[in-house]
Amino acid sequence: MYPEHPDEATSLNDLAVLCQAQGKYFDAELLYIRSLEIRENVLGPEHPSVATSLNDLAGLYQAQGKYAAVEPLYIRALEITEKVLGPEHPAVAASMNNLAGIYKVQGKYSDAEPLYIRSLGIRENVLGPEHPDVASTLNSLAGLYQNLGKDLKAKELYIRAITIIDANKSEGHPDSLKYLENYAHLLEKMKRNREAVKIRNRVKKARSKSEDNS
Repeated sequence: MYPEHPDEATSLNDLAVLCQAQGKYFDAELLYIRSLEIRENVLGPEHPSVATSLNDLAGLYQAQGKYAAVEPLYIRALEITEKVLGPEHPAVAASMNNLAGIYKVQGKYSDAEPLYIRSLGIRENVLGPEHPDVASTLNSLAGLYQNLGKDLKAKELYIRAITIIDANKSEGHPDSLKYLENYAHLLEKMKRNREAVKIRNRVKKARSKSEDNS
């Protein structure tokens, strides 16, 4: 029997991603788990590639709504990433966003908020305040505040996220459309329907233009 090799784990992980995209979740799960086992055995349990496998497996479970299985995987991935790369690394911010996201969908807002805030701080400090990843965290945190009924806070963050993404991405970019739609939903919730209509018309126009250019 051939010894295990990191390249085998990478190939298995790539195949798992393909199976997941095709909706073959059972096959994807087996492949992700095998890839994780190889990486742990060959590279050690605290290698960044192990954290990658944990995040990928967690993402598969999250897509299936298996939230109880997701949380410990994201927690372990965050612990590995923070220990190996340091507390201010962008990958740590990404891991925090992942964990905060699973807390948010479960309604664990008090657990999600500090993670989003810390992730935002890391991304602003390391990547700069106008980076698209900053906009992503702002959008996620705005959604959390919207769920909590803190609409004015949410509005401020959505506007900032949209401003950043407009400066970095072309009109009609998926992130831009997503943030605009989230903002329009908030405006409707706040009974600011005239403003919401303007935003939705902007989204409609951008989508139409994108389709014409494709």
